[in-house]
Amino acid sequence: MFLIDMFNRKTAMPSQAELLPGRGEPIDTAATHAVSGKPLKGPFADGLETAWFAMGKFWGAEKLFWALPGVYVTAAGFAGGSTPNPTFQEVVTGLTGHAQTVMVVYDPGTIGYARLLETFFEQHDPTQGMRQGSDIGTFYRSAIYTSSEDRAKKARAAMATYQSALAEAGHSSKMTTEIAPIREFYYAEAHHQQLLAKNPGAQSGLKPTGVLFPRD
Repeated sequence: MFLIDMFNRKTAMPSQAELLPGRGEPIDTAATHAVSGKPLKGPFADGLETAWFAMGKFWGAEKLFWALPGVYVTAAGFAGGSTPNPTFQEVVTGLTGHAQTVMVVYDPGTIGYARLLETFFEQHDPTQGMRQGSDIGTFYRSAIYTSSEDRAKKARAAMATYQSALAEAGHSSKMTTEIAPIREFYYAEAHHQQLLAKNPGAQSGLKPTGVLFPRD
């Protein structure tokens, strides 16, 4: 019964009564990006834009995005939950409501939001619900957090396009990607930032479907 209860807890969002309290102050994180040396926190230069993606373990997802031309800086953190300033260990209890999330700051003159969405959909399985492969829990869910209705509209359109591509490739599963406004992004601890650059042997956790996003 204990194991069944833990499995159910990890795959269901916590109730208000279950939420961990968190804290009033941000947890410590790195000051700069371990690969580029750029500041991890803003304010960022005028003209740069920010996007937030959750697609399983944030270590592998972050590496995908920092390698794209036009991406200024990335960071690993948490979004989509209710507990303020959570730690990693709190998030993985499933009692904060957060998803492991990558913040992507980019130059829209070099790389567009559409290209980021293509990378997001191609590089994980957006049909898995509260998991990615053997990584089980609400904190591994697929999500796009947006800063405007225009961004949300583009994300929904891209999701519909990729659903059609999955169906054409023979995948019958429906996509479960959450698209929601960004309420708050909390940075993860320093040792989680750019972890695959510091520890190349670590598992990325990414479980793509193998289906490419349709391009014109």
